[in-house]
Amino acid sequence: MALASLAILLTLAGYAALCALSPFGPCRTCRGTGIRTVRRRTVKVCRRCRGARYRLRVGRRLLNTGRHIHRAGTRPATTERRFTAWP
Repeated sequence: MALASLAILLTLAGYAALCALSPFGPCRTCRGTGIRTVRRRTVKVCRRCRGARYRLRVGRRLLNTGRHIHRAGTRPATTERRFTAWP
């Protein structure tokens, strides 16, 4: 049981490192070419990546969403200090 848990944690840590170092991966639909061949001779731009050949990884998208939610829910940091004079 502990070995399986360790393997899962190592796999997740490796994927998190991959998403941090390389946030974009090749498109799975067009296999990173940006073009799709439909039927025999019709060539179209890939709808999924819009011809860019790369898409944001799922893990990176989750990380960005988590950062956005955290940033929206926390107080802005105040850098100025306000001192009031004694009456």
